[in-house]
Amino acid sequence: MLIADLHIHSRYSRGCSRDLSPETLWRWSQLKGIGVVGTGDFTHPGWIAELQDKLESDEGGLLKLRPGLSLPDVYSSCRADVRFLLTSEISCIYRRHDRTRKVHLVLLAPDFPTVARINAALAGIGNLASDGRPILGLDAYVLLEMMLSISPDIMVIPAHAWTPHFSVFGAFSGFDSLEECFGDLTPHIRAIETGLSSDPAMNRRIPALDGIQLISCSDAHSPAKLGREATFFDCPPSYAAITAALATGDGLAGTIEFFPQEGKYYLDGHRDCGICLEPEQTRACGGRCPKCGGKLTVGVLHRVEELASRTVADQPDRFPPFESLVPLVELISSIAGFGTASKRVQAIYFTLLERLGSEFYILREASEDAIAAASSQAVATAIVNMRRGIVSISPGYDGKFGRVMPVPA
Repeated sequence: MLIADLHIHSRYSRGCSRDLSPETLWRWSQLKGIGVVGTGDFTHPGWIAELQDKLESDEGGLLKLRPGLSLPDVYSSCRADVRFLLTSEISCIYRRHDRTRKVHLVLLAPDFPTVARINAALAGIGNLASDGRPILGLDAYVLLEMMLSISPDIMVIPAHAWTPHFSVFGAFSGFDSLEECFGDLTPHIRAIETGLSSDPAMNRRIPALDGIQLISCSDAHSPAKLGREATFFDCPPSYAAITAALATGDGLAGTIEFFPQEGKYYLDGHRDCGICLEPEQTRACGGRCPKCGGKLTVGVLHRVEELASRTVADQPDRFPPFESLVPLVELISSIAGFGTASKRVQAIYFTLLERLGSEFYILREASEDAIAAASSQAVATAIVNMRRGIVSISPGYDGKFGRVMPVPA
């Protein structure tokens, strides 16, 4: 089984770690258990130059790190092949039907020459050097039309499709359907990214998405955040095979998810006032903060319920499965009682990787006894309980991440 994380960023995107480089992405992909990682940000001239300098084509239409650039500190227990797939995110901000629309789209490209044509076309619209995630005054329909004219092998995927402010279904700046956004080009949208605050079960409440493939990605802003969410593929590690799976579902084997309650836009609320509300509570107070009277941020669950016409129990069972996981460092932090960046938590984390293998292997497959021997029984029990869905939940809202912690005993 191939695990891929296709939506990430580089150090050229605002708010992202300076440690993001092809070498660190290669290293952390192995530590996490990721076989194919997106490059992110291929529209940025500095980043694409670095990618061309440090990556070379493999036999399957993906990219690999050039010899001599690999970092030495990958544990033998985690070592594996890593391939890169050329990706970038575009922020489309424009007016449509008397409303400002803000739609983020992820582009997948088959090779450097195609990326050069994409960048040449977009450079005439906005400043690609200003941000690794460029903001363009370009209608999402027009961007899709442009990509199709450049190459039929380019894939366009709506990013974090339910986020309130920057997504195709966003409560504040999105649309009620893919057709409303993409019109007659909608058949070319074959997959959407669910985002951290929703999972496939929530998305499958929308019958109009039955023919759309669901993927999950980390949207990582630092190397250690890779794999917060990811997608399983049962296909060869090639551009053609991966994009065919995204288009048809054949070879798309499922996803790894946040518990959606951990996402920072799951419920409604007003962070400044500490107000977090379920959708029915928001409706009861007219969408206004009961403390200050300001407008509430409508969360993903609320937005899904607005568009849904079936319950979770009513949805068909033909769709790929998904697994909900808590990132290992967060799990250790909750047990140890120290922050995720503390020396104690980091020591336990890296000891587990060194002794047992990648993070996904530990979270999904390692035996309770092996985890206990490499860390503690409390950590082992918490992981087993997480696999069973035995967790405590404090939901996220209005840009504040929630907390989903496995029960330790």
